[in-house]
Amino acid sequence: MDYFRKVLGGPQDAQTTSGAETIERLCERVSSSTLLDDRRDAVRALKALSKKFRLEVGTQAMDILLNVLQQDRNDTEIIGYALDTFYHVMSNEPTDEDDLNNTSGNDLGGQFTEIFIKHAENVTLLLTFLEEYDFHVRWPTVKLLTVLLTNRQKDLQEIILVIPMGVSRLMDLLSDSREIIRNDALLLLNQLTKGHANIQKIVAFENAFERIIDIIRDEGATDGGIVVEDCLLLLQNLLRNNASNQNFFKEGSYIQKLRPFFQLDDDSHSKQVGWSAQKVTNMHLLLQLVRTLVSPNNPQNQTVACQKVMNQCGLLQDLCSILMASGVPADVLTETINTVSEVIRGSQINQEYFASVLAPSTPPRPAIVVLLMSMVNEKQPFVLRCAVLYCFQSFLYKNEVGQSQIIQTLLPTAADATSITAGQLLCGGLFSVDPLSNWFAAVALLHAIVENPTQKEQLLRVQLATSLGSPPVSLLQQCCNMLSQGGKLQTRIGLLMILCGWLADCPIAVSHFLSNTANVPYLISQVSASEGDEHEAICQGLCAFLLGICMLYNDDTSEAFSKTALKQILQNRIGLESFTDKLTQVAQNENYTRAAKKPHLYHKHPSEIVFDFEFTRLFKSLENEVLKAVSGTGSSINGRKSGGPSVEQYKTLMKEQEDQLIILRQRVEELQTHTIGADKTIVELQRQVQQLKDQNSLLKAQRGNQGSPSQTGAGNTEDIESLRKEITELKLQIQDKDAQLLTSAVALGDRDENKENNPDSTAVLQSSLARLQGELASRDAQISLLQSELDKVNALLLQKDNTQVSASVADSDSRIQEVEAKLKTVTEERNNLQERLKKSNEENLKLANTIRNLEEEKVSVDEEKNNLKEEMENLKKEQDDLLVLLADQDAKIEKFKTKLKELGQEVEDDEDDGDLDDENEDDLDAD
Repeated sequence: MDYFRKVLGGPQDAQTTSGAETIERLCERVSSSTLLDDRRDAVRALKALSKKFRLEVGTQAMDILLNVLQQDRNDTEIIGYALDTFYHVMSNEPTDEDDLNNTSGNDLGGQFTEIFIKHAENVTLLLTFLEEYDFHVRWPTVKLLTVLLTNRQKDLQEIILVIPMGVSRLMDLLSDSREIIRNDALLLLNQLTKGHANIQKIVAFENAFERIIDIIRDEGATDGGIVVEDCLLLLQNLLRNNASNQNFFKEGSYIQKLRPFFQLDDDSHSKQVGWSAQKVTNMHLLLQLVRTLVSPNNPQNQTVACQKVMNQCGLLQDLCSILMASGVPADVLTETINTVSEVIRGSQINQEYFASVLAPSTPPRPAIVVLLMSMVNEKQPFVLRCAVLYCFQSFLYKNEVGQSQIIQTLLPTAADATSITAGQLLCGGLFSVDPLSNWFAAVALLHAIVENPTQKEQLLRVQLATSLGSPPVSLLQQCCNMLSQGGKLQTRIGLLMILCGWLADCPIAVSHFLSNTANVPYLISQVSASEGDEHEAICQGLCAFLLGICMLYNDDTSEAFSKTALKQILQNRIGLESFTDKLTQVAQNENYTRAAKKPHLYHKHPSEIVFDFEFTRLFKSLENEVLKAVSGTGSSINGRKSGGPSVEQYKTLMKEQEDQLIILRQRVEELQTHTIGADKTIVELQRQVQQLKDQNSLLKAQRGNQGSPSQTGAGNTEDIESLRKEITELKLQIQDKDAQLLTSAVALGDRDENKENNPDSTAVLQSSLARLQGELASRDAQISLLQSELDKVNALLLQKDNTQVSASVADSDSRIQEVEAKLKTVTEERNNLQERLKKSNEENLKLANTIRNLEEEKVSVDEEKNNLKEEMENLKKEQDDLLVLLADQDAKIEKFKTKLKELGQEVEDDEDDGDLDDENEDDLDAD
């Protein structure tokens, strides 16, 4: 015990010494008493002391209590006391005694947990207790497993994963009629499924979605309590970053089952009372669950399929109803706007529906107009305004029709004095005194013309009446006038972003911009000014970018500012080196990096708003072209398309390679799914064999008592025929799996032609797949042998009816014994094959580590190239092309490395659980 005190810590005062002596006597009593009542009383006393003397009970009684769990399993009372004692010892919840003894800071429960789970059979023992229905055994077991997962989550996840039927036993707890056990089981499953894709797939395969949705419905949906919150958290754990479960959720029609939860109560009394804090939380989690299914980070085909289902089942309509409903809390409304944004993003059908939604006002206004009114209103909450901008961006994303509709509201022919249009609101926000409204409106207009030259030209027709009696001014010139007047940072950045996006790939707009002789001198003065703070550096860099665009898309219609003239002005007034420094500072800014990651606006404070996601894409695509145009290495768009390999060609090549890798990963996933299906069929076959053995034993007894061999033979024939069908199905599944392996090998061969940087890794993976094919062929031969033996037995049983009764019974018994022996041999061979498959999985894990090491070496090489970037800037244009390629590769490699790590996490497991959702799909199809 002194040793444990030194390791685990703890006071050694007189009270503790006295308690330790008492615990020592109790432990002696538990281990030495022959009467169950005496042992039970001693364990009950240890339970009472375990809260106050966690260290002493844990160090002295752990092994003794484990023996109690193993030897006294028939006595539920003593088992319950022992489990409660373990729970108190391993729980890190602070108590008064912890504060008094000053031990709350130690991870005592975590250390005892590590000792407990060091032997995996201890966890297996706990899972067997879940089969006991007695409340005093099952409930303490659930609580103990939860605290073990809390203390050592990853270790316990790996242990439970390899225990046969381990996850299934935990899932059965959701069917317990006692709510306290069911509710604690939800907490347990929440801990179990965090960050473990394979366990998430197994839980989903165990009909988790159906059970959880039923619980949510029974508990009152969003009006329910904390149990609904736990259910929604569990659903998010199962679906977040798990494409297989998301596909299973969609294919199982569970999206349709979520719809009733979004239908608000029309009761006027409930509107007056308002939403409870728990209902707000539940609605938040429910909306986040929908966003998980349609997140832009998901595979595109997966997101598109979910968006389509949400429209067809009416879920999008319900979300829009919440948007237009009264009495909805502001934070729920904000999250609903974000959810609608991602449901319609990139989906033409959903975008068309959203454009048709009308607000219940007098007169009715389009929902888009109502939302834009909130966006340009500085009195509205900041996060709500950000959500509206994200919704507007999502509505215009890949939506040329929507872009045209917005621009049309700005044109004179579409003006209507009796109604408020989106164009009027955007212009009002663009020229408002609120800098944030300026930025929001500028970005919204940018998305209305992005990648759409036609609308850029249409926008040139917009005329504004600045004051009474003054001639109208074009929108382009008014933006330039506002920019020259200075103003707040966000106003200037917003105007510069819309001007850059407007002039890019639009020579007519560039000509209009250059027609005002004051615009270029203003930009020159900004770029040539001495560097100020970080914000001024951003504006100077954007002015340099706008000048470069004027050169890049210049059609030489302006004599004063032709390409040659602009180039001379830049080199004489600014200098090539200074211009380059100002331009490159934009991409190096932290705000630029943050905005370039995701299209969603995750800003918490108005000061964080600087760049827009779409603008960062534009800047990244044109930065190098601008530098070439200014330096003279590439003076025109047509010129840069000729010659050697361009940056775009390199990007295209890398994109093709990445797509091929994604296809290969999908093939491997399918292969894993078929492997799991074959393993499960083998388990079912073993069960059938055991049933056949039991039936044979019963038939033997019947022969001895009744003397009816003909009926017995018929029963055996039916059982063996059923077993033959099971084996035939297994053989077909393995043939399908073999075909998948061949397809994966062909894909690997194609991948090897394009991926020259990793030939060794590809060769190893091909060798591993070939080895798996050989093992599957061996398994196929074993099953064929078993089927042949069963055919022989069946033939003998059929011949038995024509022989004498006594001789037939004896022959049948011997043959059945022979088949049983053969079946036992084949079962052992299957077990050996499973071990070989396990070793193959370990080899795949080593392969993943090798690939990861290669990627790390590649990152290291790229970092060295980046260190030489400044020296290589002065070299000829071929080296400039290489620099741009390396800069693009850095971002690609980081993204690729993250994906490999995610794949590696799944490969590190035994891969026994694979994509279980594919099996679920087969079951659904069969139904």
